[in-house]
Amino acid sequence: MPPVPFLPIPTLEPPPLVRNGGNPDVQQNPRFDCPIQQQSRPWSVAGEVTGVGISPKQVDKSLRGLETPGADPAGADYHQRLKSTPAGWPIRSQWCVWVEPLAAGTPAGPFGAHWQRAVEAALAIWQTELPIQAVATPDQAQVRLWRRKPPLESGPDGPLRASHGRALLQLRQVQRLGQWQLEPQVEVLISPGQRPEAIQATSLHELGHAFGLWGHSDQSGDVMAVSPTAKPVLALSARDRATLRWLLRQPGLSPVVEPAY
Repeated sequence: MPPVPFLPIPTLEPPPLVRNGGNPDVQQNPRFDCPIQQQSRPWSVAGEVTGVGISPKQVDKSLRGLETPGADPAGADYHQRLKSTPAGWPIRSQWCVWVEPLAAGTPAGPFGAHWQRAVEAALAIWQTELPIQAVATPDQAQVRLWRRKPPLESGPDGPLRASHGRALLQLRQVQRLGQWQLEPQVEVLISPGQRPEAIQATSLHELGHAFGLWGHSDQSGDVMAVSPTAKPVLALSARDRATLRWLLRQPGLSPVVEPAY
């Protein structure tokens, strides 16, 4: 078969990091160390592996009929639609993020370059609200972004569904610099087979899950809306920001001691 010609695609430039506005508690362009993990094990309680494989669709299903009494769906935020883990809220004071590079010797092509720029644009937006450091290797990261289409997944009602993005959370005991800690580790799959605006919107949404927003808004103008809209949402709404700031005031994951061998 002849190769499929590339269609002209508009270029998306990552927005500059804001220095005024955003979260006032976040130092813009922060730099911090992201040490490589020396050992890693699934988190367990009384010998039973727990809190592994949490996905947003599972959260949506578990929240059906469990809305906070009296909650206003059009209110200032949607924190009542979030779900924690058995070890606490999967949040961190700073995040180390790895983005899959193109394989050595692979031509970038239009789709590869646009995927990279769109993902970086989404990260730059979240970086106005959270301390985020890009890292060179997956072992340094709590969040890893992969350039691939997610496999089919069962929806809340049962049938298999396709999607352009997915985030999967695991709680793991991780040793870094000789110290053990309990970490949220998130694998994020972002399909490259989308237009740049859609890749950025998908990345923005899935990164919201990765950074602790395990649930969905029921308002279409929010980045964390349960379903994508015809026009991609490319900026955090006031409700997204308010929900994140509520989340950051909650207690994080429980401390962890060195696991027994």
